[in-house]
Amino acid sequence: MKLALLCTLLIGSHCLMAQSKTRQADPVVAYDTYVQQAVRDWHVPGLTVTVVKDGTVLLKKGYGVRELNQAEPVNTQTLFAMASTTKAMTAACLGMLVDEGKLHWDDPVLNYLPDFQLYDPAVTRELRVRDLLTHNTGVGNADLLWTIMQIPSDEILHRMRLVKPVYSLRSGFIYQNIMYLAAGKVVEKVSGQPWETFIRQRIFEPLGMTRTKALFREVTDPNRAWPHVAVNDTVRVVKNKREEGAVDAVGPAGSVWSCSDDLALWMQCMLDSGRYRSGQAEARQLLKPATWAELFKPQVIVTDAQFYPSKVLTKPTWKTYALGWFQHDYRGHRVNFHTGSLTGMVAMHAQLPDQKLAVYIQGNLDHAELRHALMYRAFDQFALGISRDWNADLYKLYSDIQLRRKAAERRVDSLRVRNTKPSLPLTAYAGQYTDPLYGKVSVSVQDGKLVFSANDVMTGRLDHWHYDTFRLTYSNFWEGTDAVGFVLDARGSVARLSWAGTELLKTPEPTSKGVAER
Repeated sequence: MKLALLCTLLIGSHCLMAQSKTRQADPVVAYDTYVQQAVRDWHVPGLTVTVVKDGTVLLKKGYGVRELNQAEPVNTQTLFAMASTTKAMTAACLGMLVDEGKLHWDDPVLNYLPDFQLYDPAVTRELRVRDLLTHNTGVGNADLLWTIMQIPSDEILHRMRLVKPVYSLRSGFIYQNIMYLAAGKVVEKVSGQPWETFIRQRIFEPLGMTRTKALFREVTDPNRAWPHVAVNDTVRVVKNKREEGAVDAVGPAGSVWSCSDDLALWMQCMLDSGRYRSGQAEARQLLKPATWAELFKPQVIVTDAQFYPSKVLTKPTWKTYALGWFQHDYRGHRVNFHTGSLTGMVAMHAQLPDQKLAVYIQGNLDHAELRHALMYRAFDQFALGISRDWNADLYKLYSDIQLRRKAAERRVDSLRVRNTKPSLPLTAYAGQYTDPLYGKVSVSVQDGKLVFSANDVMTGRLDHWHYDTFRLTYSNFWEGTDAVGFVLDARGSVARLSWAGTELLKTPEPTSKGVAER
């Protein structure tokens, strides 16, 4: 009996050791464990990770919770914002119309949007459909048109004629969301359907992406993630419908919401030359192979300033942008990828195409850059046989960036001139300030303090900083602070307000009838 018991124990021990080795050797188990640790390290409330290789889904899993301090877990059906990873879908929509012979990549945009104008008439005339997707039109960031205003999409495009260029056409690269709105309008003009209808009927439905929504206003399912922002090292939930819904105004640039189950279908299609399967039917083509390949052809060089901080670790030889995809080299392989960022939400879709490998990360914490760590770890784990702790390296990189940012803020604070007063009584700063591009700012006096409102969308209080500069503390905690300066004219009256990189002119006070007659 003792011998039998000993044999049993030895066999059991051997089996446990074998199981342990199997778990250690299983790359999916190892990667899953790695993700769990990264979620803890970065304090991300909720996350999904989807990994696809060689037509097979290796991993689809939710981590954490949809909302901090609530019990509902994230699962593979939980909806997250795709944000700017939507751009690859918008490019694919245009590609379908190219396949149908209804447009060409290098057609003038004026052929389809005759009223669309940029500041420079020559650029307006030369702008091609392809240019709408490559961030090299010469127009800088103009996101204030949709983040601080509530104006229709057509009005956003109309105001682009007022945005001064910061470089000449196709001579640089500055990330530009509103050109993707114009691309969506081209889809609408050519197809006769709004972009949100076209993408639903031509991508979501054929691929079986039954839970995916084109616009935020369509997200009514309770199984959705809530955005979170870390302020002073404390993670807090953001519940603001206007903030989340603002992106609908530039939908083709980043308004789609989806889940891990649906995204696996999109990932497989984009890996497999645009092919997909519907039920038991034979594979079909979402795009012709040549058009699918065109989406991934490098179109423009991306500068260091416009690329990601991770470059200091990966040291890419080249960095390019295709049609809705960033690209760079990694250990001799090409990477196609795109991040997505909205207030409190992050996403990343990445491919190692020669290895038929793709990974998609969704998270509900503002700029949670573990997405880069999980991307490179997936490449190493499932394709390249490398073991590097990207989580540790990128956590240190971004922590150092944050420390430098805080140091820069302290330097700005140190420049404050103490014991100064505004040049004028607070009532002199009150009034309406306008700009033809960015609308209206109202300043009023309430309870002895200046109160700020931009287009009745962004509000906050103005506290005196020094001289005629005030510090704006926004009403929404996640929006932080800004400097607001008032400029006086030669007569000593307030003439302009400087805020967010633009200057707004003060509207003259109404003149009484008697004065006007004189």
